[in-house]
Amino acid sequence: MNIRRLVLDVDKVRARPSLVEIAQAIERCAGVEALNVTVEEIDIETVGMDITIEGEHLDCDEVFKAIESSGAVVHSVDQLVVGNRIIERVARTR
Repeated sequence: MNIRRLVLDVDKVRARPSLVEIAQAIERCAGVEALNVTVEEIDIETVGMDITIEGEHLDCDEVFKAIESSGAVVHSVDQLVVGNRIIERVARTR
């Protein structure tokens, strides 16, 4: 299966690891071509982030292990795009 995009909800403690350390760990994973780390929430002890990763044949387990070995925690997979091309989400109208 060709996983092309992962959007993850990730938390870390405020002090460590830095956003750069998390990005470096992810970038070393096979297939990663680009990533975006966006801080969504900061409280007294933790920082909540959305991480978007794009590439070819991304290995979810390798990405999760890289994030966790850097000292952060993956809470959920919020988007998964698979196939020969990337399809952008289309909002439904109700």
